[in-house]
Amino acid sequence: MSNPVQTGALTGVRVVEMGQLIAGPFAGKTLGEFGAEVIKIETPVTGDPLRNWRLIKEGTSVWWQVQSRNKKSVALDLRQAQGQAIARDLLKEADVLIENFRPGTLEGWGMSPEELHAINPGLVILRISGYGQTGPYRDLPGFGVVGEAMGGLRHLTGEPGRVPVRVGVSIGDTLAALHGTIGVLTALFHRKVNGGKGQVIDVALHEAVFNVMESLIPEYSAFGAVREAAGSALPGIAPSNAYPCADGWVLVAGNGDSIFKRLMHTIGREDLGSAPDLANNAGRVARVEEIDAAIGAWTRAHTINDVLEQLATARVPAGRVYTAKDICEDPHYRARNMILKQETRDGYSLEVPGIVPKLSETPGTIRSSAPKLGDDTDTVLAGMGLSTEQIAQLRAQGVIQ
Repeated sequence: MSNPVQTGALTGVRVVEMGQLIAGPFAGKTLGEFGAEVIKIETPVTGDPLRNWRLIKEGTSVWWQVQSRNKKSVALDLRQAQGQAIARDLLKEADVLIENFRPGTLEGWGMSPEELHAINPGLVILRISGYGQTGPYRDLPGFGVVGEAMGGLRHLTGEPGRVPVRVGVSIGDTLAALHGTIGVLTALFHRKVNGGKGQVIDVALHEAVFNVMESLIPEYSAFGAVREAAGSALPGIAPSNAYPCADGWVLVAGNGDSIFKRLMHTIGREDLGSAPDLANNAGRVARVEEIDAAIGAWTRAHTINDVLEQLATARVPAGRVYTAKDICEDPHYRARNMILKQETRDGYSLEVPGIVPKLSETPGTIRSSAPKLGDDTDTVLAGMGLSTEQIAQLRAQGVIQ
């Protein structure tokens, strides 16, 4: 394998990020990690609310340090006409615009896709919203949690008959961001390779969740089957569940035909492993409670480490339930550079997640730490041709910070 180049695959791509919190900024983060220049426009004084979400160190959220690495911060008031004019000038030279405001917000600022494409025909515009830019729900406010519910995910989480629980992270926002990133890369490819124009990528939170719901709709269409919550099990695929050990829980996926036989041999249940009706998944699903009980009886008599060691020897997929502490202490995470040290602009070091996916020739990098509010306002505006005096006047008027 040749040595990776030092520039990212997206070097030369300029992204203007107008979104805030999670969905839009996660897309910007992903593009930035692979070389794109990401200019983040934030509201003066307050900035992106994510700066103050969850645990705070030295006055700033540690989440911010991950979400906004490789970005430049321009504090610009888009509610003012002068701020809107500056944004339009910035977008004349941009390749991508990311926004996750309520539909109609850009239009109200004089930055509709039609107006932006009139000044920059090649601009790729990623719009992430709760319900999309069209349809009867377009104007309703929508956060990721609502998208998870409408997309069908929340109905399946938790134990049967109990309150639907959330996944534990903002998975709806992140799924929307990843779908948006795919859209941006597809549109950039079309523009460069096929000579296409810029276009609008319309991502709805609930649709991004809905897109990963596997067989949910075909099963309803074909059989009228409404899939229900099943706790830690994977309905219709057996055995695959969480099982109690002497010191905690372990996940075991023995649902392949040959894997199942090896699993039953390991736990001393040759009777189940050799049963003709359990040789395929359909038969195992019919007797899943019996199979789960047999596996659970074996795991209860062993520690997590013992279970994992025996199942690894038998080539049966299994794993522990990781905490943050487990992840940070795991040698595999370290070996694959999935825990990195990042220096913050607040003067302290922080361990942060590495970069996914891993490219052999143009791997993602952390080129700069997350900016303080307005760190790059002067530099970016000067690069647009504004004089020192003009920048000072805009600051005095509260248009920038």
